[in-house]
Amino acid sequence: MAERVLLDDPNQKPPLVTFVRESRVEMTKVDWPDRKTTRNLTIVVIALSAIMAAVLGTFDLLLTYLYNGLQTLFGV
Repeated sequence: MAERVLLDDPNQKPPLVTFVRESRVEMTKVDWPDRKTTRNLTIVVIALSAIMAAVLGTFDLLLTYLYNGLQTLFGV
């Protein structure tokens, strides 16, 4: 026996149409932050990213010096 195809049921919407409609409904339920909150949180993210870049860069530099020092010490 053949399986039913989506087009066999005229009352059933295609999955893409259903997805788009449900997505629009969900987007109306989102509590969007105001402009000031968005700006402040963006500044926090940028600042923390810069701090982490500096910390990781410093750690990488120290490990590089340590590795080169050990290479020189052991003559490799």
